[in-house]
Amino acid sequence: MRMLRWANIDLTGLRAVVLGRSRIVGMPQALLLGAKGADATVTVVHSRTKDAQAVCAQADVVVAAIGRPEMVTVDWIKPGAVVVDVGINRVDDATRERGWRLAGDVHPDVAEKAAWLSPVPGGVGPMTIAMLMENTVRAAEQNGN
Repeated sequence: MRMLRWANIDLTGLRAVVLGRSRIVGMPQALLLGAKGADATVTVVHSRTKDAQAVCAQADVVVAAIGRPEMVTVDWIKPGAVVVDVGINRVDDATRERGWRLAGDVHPDVAEKAAWLSPVPGGVGPMTIAMLMENTVRAAEQNGN
């Protein structure tokens, strides 16, 4: 949510799709997007959703948290949509010296169609660490330490 605020994305009235229903990422993110103040209309897409691609293609905001490398391709995304890639996957890549690379749940080509795409690596992961640190400092300050 902080990344979206930083990018000046007003979620009010937008159609948001969260790909993934995990208790750690998907469901909490759906609740945050739909909460008062964010005010998006949220759909949760999961492994049993019929025609998940078509559902995503209608969304103004897509949050991908499914754990499948580069599953979300250009045809899943509406032109000008905002895409948050929560995924971090290690994939084989013989062209790299180490034999692998990191990939998100969203194919990099989506950047050409989306208005905004969070990077992988260097997006949600570091932001999560920063928010944990902020919350730790806030808790220490509230306890008088």
